[in-house]
Amino acid sequence: MNDLINRRDLLKLAGMGVAVFVSGTTVGASGTTQKKNESFYFVQLSDTHWGFNGPNINPDSQGTLKKAVAAVNGLEEQPDFVVFTGDLTQTTDDAKIRRDRMAEFRDIVSHLNVKTVRFMAGEHDASLDRGEAYEEFFGDLHYTFDHSGVHFIVLDNVSDPMAAVGEKQLQWLKADLKQMKRDGRIVVLTHRPLFDLAPEWDWATRDGDAVIDALMQHPNVTVLYGHIHQEHHHMTGHIAHHAAKSLMWALPEAGSVAKKAQTPWNAGEPYKGLGFREVEAQVAPIRYEIEEFPVLKG
Repeated sequence: MNDLINRRDLLKLAGMGVAVFVSGTTVGASGTTQKKNESFYFVQLSDTHWGFNGPNINPDSQGTLKKAVAAVNGLEEQPDFVVFTGDLTQTTDDAKIRRDRMAEFRDIVSHLNVKTVRFMAGEHDASLDRGEAYEEFFGDLHYTFDHSGVHFIVLDNVSDPMAAVGEKQLQWLKADLKQMKRDGRIVVLTHRPLFDLAPEWDWATRDGDAVIDALMQHPNVTVLYGHIHQEHHHMTGHIAHHAAKSLMWALPEAGSVAKKAQTPWNAGEPYKGLGFREVEAQVAPIRYEIEEFPVLKG
């Protein structure tokens, strides 16, 4: 287990990120056949908000993303891929600045040593222009990919200003699921939660119930998302939803305060509310063990 210890230590130094371990079969990225229950892992980073400037919220706003990239590169065993689950950049009404921030973000993460990096838009990236700039830099707003027997579905619930997936994308999802075996392993990556966590705080997807209904036909579904800037776990029937912490700032628990607001930086507890998670999954029977780690030990 020494490799797991090294990953934990390095990610704690970086302060952000999520390492996800998934049992795999069939053919790996290198073309070699993996044995049943052999694991692979990927790193999930979320809500980097490149371009944000607020010393009272995060005086290291220009450094956290770069530190995370360096930490991933320093892992003894490189992840199979890295995924960013939205809000890559801080929102702006200026279309030029929006593209400048995306270019800067892209240049920073291009230093990752992994072969594959997957991206997803957040509302900060896509809601003002329905994803036009995002698509110029990072490609499709929704898509699928497969890795070692696991089917990944990237959903867009941010480019619609009304926070909806939309009927066209919903039909695309249903058509994709029809190609899957009923018991196939599915990981859904999305930005906003698909359930009504706190609609008054924009922590919901307008037609999330329709998405969940489509996914409920499959027994092996896990949803990983961002947006809420904190650890959160939720079940809709047999579907587990896990929120990732942010790279930029923390937010309070839903309903814990009268108004949603960024958590101020605490010099006595730097990076409080930012952290990483390891999830180890086994397929038969389906079982998830989740362990959370603080950025700094007290």
